[in-house]
Amino acid sequence: MTDEIQTDVMDPARASALLAALGSRKKFGAGDHLPPFFHQLYFWSPQPPAALGRDGHPKVGGGLIPDMGLPRRMWAGGRLQFHTPLVAASKALRRSVCESATTKAGRTGPLGFVTLRHDISQDGQLCLSEWQDLVYRQDPSDTDIQAKPPVARTDETDRRDVTFDSTLLFRYSALTFNGHRIHYDLDYARGVEGYDGLVVHGPLLAQLLLLFAEDLVGPLAQFSFRASSPLMDCETATLCRNGQSMWVRGPDGRQCMSAEAVPRSE
Repeated sequence: MTDEIQTDVMDPARASALLAALGSRKKFGAGDHLPPFFHQLYFWSPQPPAALGRDGHPKVGGGLIPDMGLPRRMWAGGRLQFHTPLVAASKALRRSVCESATTKAGRTGPLGFVTLRHDISQDGQLCLSEWQDLVYRQDPSDTDIQAKPPVARTDETDRRDVTFDSTLLFRYSALTFNGHRIHYDLDYARGVEGYDGLVVHGPLLAQLLLLFAEDLVGPLAQFSFRASSPLMDCETATLCRNGQSMWVRGPDGRQCMSAEAVPRSE
């Protein structure tokens, strides 16, 4: 199993910039603990234009992800184990491996499933382990059967409404060095990949759920999430929680994401 190793000094300015994009004026300094999932802002892997696919992501087949001949990519979900907080302005090491890559037959054609694992450490101590689940699909066609999205629960004990716009999506793409055009190129999102508008990043929804959970219950030990329906930038969403269960409800009542947040035991 081939692994990939990257290092990064966790620049506090980048973390402060994400909070600013989300509406907070809080600033991070050297030695501060970073919020959960903020590691998405680091470990960039810039590629020249010739090494990018049509969607703006690095071409598959030359690194951890094999080329399965399927052009559309979606971050379907993930799981995280938080061991100790990452520290701003301290060097971190990320070791990544592709744990699995398989293809299966779906209702509208073949699907590719890839699971990546990332382990991030500082000063020789493991800080977090993350599994990313990616799905690759064919281009949409006029004969595709559109699956009906699941209906979200309405029994939340805590809720928070959140809004999005193209500026937030652009800033999040820039801070995470995510070139996927579905998040900022409206013509591409609609004309090539068949979406109704610009797509809100799955990790951005997960990030908002994580911050909401920490506001309610404090530090987390584990967090997992699964995307079930895309959310467009023009839509208001509701972050919901009941016990350890969390979810994102769209304005029409559909479930966009489900999650589980496990608090750290004292």
